[in-house]
Amino acid sequence: MSAPTPRPGTMQIKAHMLGGDLGDERAPAILLHSNESAYGASPNALEAMRAAVTETQRYLEFPDRLMCPAIGAAQGLDPTKIAIGYGSDDLLARVARAYLAPGDNLIRTKNGYLKVPNYAFANDAEVVSVPDDNLVPSVDEMLAAMNPRTRIVYLANPENPAGTYLSGQEVRRLHAALPENVLLVLDCAYEEYVDAADYEPGRVLASEAGNVIVSHTFSKIYGLAGARVGWVFGPRNIINVIHKVGVTFPLTTVSAAATLAALEDQAHIRMVRSENAAQRRLVADQLSSMGLKVVPSQTNFLLVHVPGQAKALEDFLRTQGILIRRFAAPAYADYIRITLGLPGENASCLRAIGTFLDRQA
Repeated sequence: MSAPTPRPGTMQIKAHMLGGDLGDERAPAILLHSNESAYGASPNALEAMRAAVTETQRYLEFPDRLMCPAIGAAQGLDPTKIAIGYGSDDLLARVARAYLAPGDNLIRTKNGYLKVPNYAFANDAEVVSVPDDNLVPSVDEMLAAMNPRTRIVYLANPENPAGTYLSGQEVRRLHAALPENVLLVLDCAYEEYVDAADYEPGRVLASEAGNVIVSHTFSKIYGLAGARVGWVFGPRNIINVIHKVGVTFPLTTVSAAATLAALEDQAHIRMVRSENAAQRRLVADQLSSMGLKVVPSQTNFLLVHVPGQAKALEDFLRTQGILIRRFAAPAYADYIRITLGLPGENASCLRAIGTFLDRQA
């Protein structure tokens, strides 16, 4: 019996994460696997969500008119150059739909955000994955891969799952060498965690250039992963196209209310940033003292090298009620990624890793 046939590119889409839910093995679980904020959302955002529940029988019509001015005011940006969506994943998929056709290609770093190829494949476009420099994106490799069919160059800055980043100078070097008809997409989901002095916020370049957009999310430092709200900033003509290819009602009433309240509570964001930085240093130092190599991170997670034992360590941590993340890409076969949790959660994870290593000695 014949059946409908999907686009050929969809056959190339593969899972990029390994592992699953904890199930009934142990509760409560310590969830250090999905880069969520351990500190949660602002109390103001939670209260706004509760109040908005009474309006969930209504669609939130024209959410951009409500959300974009608030985001623009908080970030010092022109609201007419902002679009919102249900997470930055939605917006990145929209960009691919709008700017990639069959035969076009997207350039990305081979060991960068592992879901990016799927955006291209879904549109029958090709992916050119270039080598990195010890898990740091390589501008030279990206530029060497350019060809007449390149339409998008994608860079997560900081990267996921490595946590590495490129300086503002390097990002500008990349952009300066791109033709005007190539779109540079800067995915800055973790930008709020960065404390490197040479990092430049993506919105700065996107404010100046006609072929650069920057995406952000409220799922990370704002603690609203379950609300699914993202935003993108760039030239007005590109933003208008992103609006066109979106769904009719991209946000829920509850999500919008939470986001607006979260934007107003910058004290909460400063607290999360400070606590995250302190825990990042502490956990990295203790893992290093155990003899493990930790990739320097500018995010709320750490990538840890566990040669030959990554799967066994993941399995052991699962028995202790702790979830971390592994990835399907061959380059990450010997790595685990640990999202930074609350101090007590991090301490429990470190103790469990120490126990595992002691048993292997």
